Amino acid sequence: MIDARFATAPQCPHCRSKNVGTWSKPKPLTRYMCKSCDTTFTALTGTPLETLRRRDAWLDYAQCLADGISLRKAAKRCKIALDTSFRWRHRFLAVPKDKKAKALSGIVEADETFFLKSQKGARKVVGRNPRKRGGKASKPGKSDEHQPVLIAGDRTGATTDAMIETVNGDSIKGHLGGVVQKETLLITDGEKAYAALAKTYALMHVWIIASKGEHVWQGYHIQNVNAYTSNLKGWMVRFRGVATK
Repeated sequence: MIDARFATAPQCPHCRSKNVGTWSKPKPLTRYMCKSCDTTFTALTGTPLETLRRRDAWLDYAQCLADGISLRKAAKRCKIALDTSFRWRHRFLAVPKDKKAKALSGIVEADETFFLKSQKGARKVVGRNPRKRGGKASKPGKSDEHQPVLIAGDRTGATTDAMIETVNGDSIKGHLGGVVQKETLLITDGEKAYAALAKTYALMHVWIIASKGEHVWQGYHIQNVNAYTSNLKGWMVRFRGVATK
């Protein structure tokens, strides 16, 4: 499948030249020769899947990711080693994790959510005693024990998200400044940091302040981004704590 798709418009992954020719027939992938930089390559060269073996199990493993099962269960289902399962998961997720909307326009909803910070897998846990299976924060409410995640989307379904260090004007402008287009109506919660984004880019801005009992104002709401947050957290909970890094 990968080889056939690549063959429709082969391009050198080293110099991006399209002046290429066939070097050898499938073994099992066709190898090409770039006539511009004199290097050979296949459809997988320069991709996260390069050098991975057991191609017969790739589709089954992709289904394991879609099903959201653990590394051990995925290894057992695909009949691969546990360390292979770990390596494959990170390789398979390397590309889709960057598949985010490059532009948001029209009516854009933005909000932040928080995950408990995790040092899972670290050789030495710094600053606190280890937690087990996710655990709970030692302080009530939001604190430095939580990792903010910024989420924004428009009414076409285009969505972007990003981990940020802290919820402030600079962080929000840094991630959404080049994404939210001009003449956009920005709808957010009561977090004042969004006002800086709206002011800098001259956006119309509507605040929905849930603490005051507001959920909809003249038909405007942030329910779509809240639904995204709910789905995201529902997906993550099955893993019982994922390393923040």
